[in-house]
Amino acid sequence: MVTIEINGKPVQAEQGKMLIEVADEAGITIPRFCYHSKLSIAASCRMCLVEVEKAPKPLPACATPVNDGMVVHTRSPRAISAQRSVMEFLLINHPLDCPICDQGGECTLQEMALGYGKDISRYSEAKRVVGNPDLGALIATDMNRCIHCTRCVRFGQELAGVMELGAPGRGEHMHISTYMEHSVDSELSGNVIDLCPVGALTSKPFRYSARPWELTAHFAVSPHDCVGSNMRVDVRRGKVMRVVPEANQIVNEEWLADRDRFSYTALNHPERLTVPMIKQDGQWQETDWDTALTRAAEGLRDIVQRHGAESLGAWAAYGASTEEHYLLQRLMRGLGSANVDHRLRQQDFRDQAAQPAYPSLGQAIADLEQLDAVLLVGGNIRKDQPLLAQRLRKAARQGAKIMQLDAVGHDLAMPLAEQSIVADLHSEMLGVLKALVSEKGEAAPQGLGEALAALEPSETQRAMASALLAAPQASVFLGNLAAAHPAAAELRQIARELAKLSGARFGQLAEGGNSAGAWLAGCIPHREAGAKPSTQAGMDWLQMCEAGLKGYLLHGIEPELDCIDSAAARRAMNQADFVVAISSFAGEGLKAQADVLLPQATFFESAGSYVNAEGHWQQARGCVAAPGEARPAWKILRVLGNLLDLNGFEYTSVEAIHSEMQALFGDVAMLAGEDWQAEQSWRPPEGLLRLASHPIYRVDAMVRRAEPLQATRDAEQAVLRANPATLDVNGLTGATQARLSQGGVSVVLPLCEDETVADGVLLLPSGLDEACGLGAPFAAVQLENVD
Repeated sequence: MVTIEINGKPVQAEQGKMLIEVADEAGITIPRFCYHSKLSIAASCRMCLVEVEKAPKPLPACATPVNDGMVVHTRSPRAISAQRSVMEFLLINHPLDCPICDQGGECTLQEMALGYGKDISRYSEAKRVVGNPDLGALIATDMNRCIHCTRCVRFGQELAGVMELGAPGRGEHMHISTYMEHSVDSELSGNVIDLCPVGALTSKPFRYSARPWELTAHFAVSPHDCVGSNMRVDVRRGKVMRVVPEANQIVNEEWLADRDRFSYTALNHPERLTVPMIKQDGQWQETDWDTALTRAAEGLRDIVQRHGAESLGAWAAYGASTEEHYLLQRLMRGLGSANVDHRLRQQDFRDQAAQPAYPSLGQAIADLEQLDAVLLVGGNIRKDQPLLAQRLRKAARQGAKIMQLDAVGHDLAMPLAEQSIVADLHSEMLGVLKALVSEKGEAAPQGLGEALAALEPSETQRAMASALLAAPQASVFLGNLAAAHPAAAELRQIARELAKLSGARFGQLAEGGNSAGAWLAGCIPHREAGAKPSTQAGMDWLQMCEAGLKGYLLHGIEPELDCIDSAAARRAMNQADFVVAISSFAGEGLKAQADVLLPQATFFESAGSYVNAEGHWQQARGCVAAPGEARPAWKILRVLGNLLDLNGFEYTSVEAIHSEMQALFGDVAMLAGEDWQAEQSWRPPEGLLRLASHPIYRVDAMVRRAEPLQATRDAEQAVLRANPATLDVNGLTGATQARLSQGGVSVVLPLCEDETVADGVLLLPSGLDEACGLGAPFAAVQLENVD
């Protein structure tokens, strides 16, 4: 530590720290444009010039390290003169269009011009004019306003991992642009809107719709992935106008994924369900709440009376609030059925009793930046959990070894130390474990000796094992594709053994935004709320499909789009006599399957709590009123419980539900999993296998209807992808279309060569309209040329 003086005030500072950081910590304001605490130093705007005694000229505070005895003046005549001169230069080419600029009222340049600008310009020459590149459906450009701070360029390079924006040209010919006039397609691209200190980059969906001083800010938590990003929802006259990040350094820092930022655009979609509806003689009719709820309660009671409570099941959305999950499972268990599940994108539940209290990251989100080695198995963390990928990207820039073991070579936008792209994740993970056992000279873990005996690790597998073993801090993560694997229980066993032997931590990148909350609330068949073993025998969602249940209560889902096995979901709905759907949207698929539709408020319109992957509880209140007759789901479930004469459904607020849950939970969040052993007998089926997981903009009903997101490059198209060798083996080299058949359902789709897909597999994501009715991933399919 050293002692410096700023404006006559002694300040303790860390040797070598930049002067602007020390001033910020001391509460001393220094103007800036290009500096940002999360980005590298550019020192390009020069607005932070300050006077340092014994220095021949003013120095940029953002690029000047502190030294013992340094004397700094930020408000001296010399410093202020330098800052005013810089401001005058910045305004030379800046257009005077504040009245029509979306940044007006929250513009850093406006604020600085008020403090450091003049009331008249001495510049009378023509201003430069810059074209406005089309950056896509999310970001609007007015590049005449750009002051070349390069924040957007540095964000793409350093945090998003993709240098989509650059600064070609020199002097006044310099301009911010994309390469070859491409769009900006990063899943984090919207953050450049917040970073831009002027009105050069603004939100295209928000453009010209409101002024900042007209907006009321509300807090919300994103339910689209397991990070639980904090959001500020700006509202005007009861309508959500935009969403921006709410800074929380332990969760999302100062960033938001585009999925969280722009999903609000679906709130007024034409398929929004705003009134209760019942099906009469095959036709949908709008009705009042009393009629719809009575019909739903009578239908559920009738199923129980005629077929028994075990013939009734409930499926819930991953992103529902913890209170909603809690009430749903209470309602079902009150009726005598433990058939309740939210794990609709999983196939293998053999180890569910040995699982911990919830699928955990195994560490704090912020700790990801400090890792030295990471093994990512079966998942595209860049698209599935964008802000976790951003944390790992920081670790990679500091030298961490990121290793990918997957069936698709996803571009993670970070350097990879090792990569293995194979169809058989199971055998490949066993190979890494065998290499680790051999390197440590230990006996094979219990139950795995026979499976490991016949394996000879490859060089890549040995390198992965060595990296995990040598790293002071390492982690093994299972992603969404691994969770959807038919041998997911065995993959979890192998991953735990890898972590145990190497001293690493094991974590699961849980699907959806509140999977942890659903586990804790008891929205699973084998456990009640508080991670207590269920006193009733219940079925997981696939067992419900196989059993042909007669009645279902659906909460926030569209079965054929949200379930990983769309064919099984379709069969289950077709076999049911009565289906009640609590939903915010009513698509044609849901209308064909349901008998009663109850309009539900979205997370923007309802209070609730969410638990992220590290076990962090976060509560949010509704930001706006739900449209029409839509109501919060907890109120719908409460009234259903009353109509069904169930005890304990007298809640008057969501806080009352939350208090009841917290009393049940205690310290169960710390409940550790048990060792689970299997014979490791899984083998991939013969023939061509289909890979499937939900793409970034198909994860839930709201995101699927957010039109700006569906206009981006990441909006997955229904295309069959396979590598050239696989196409050649199947006689499809050069084909442009093919017929995919799985489980008696066939679809004809475009065919594309993709070198990143492993041999012997075909990639067609789930959650797409065109994939409805197809079966589960890692199952054999048939492919034939239709050109």
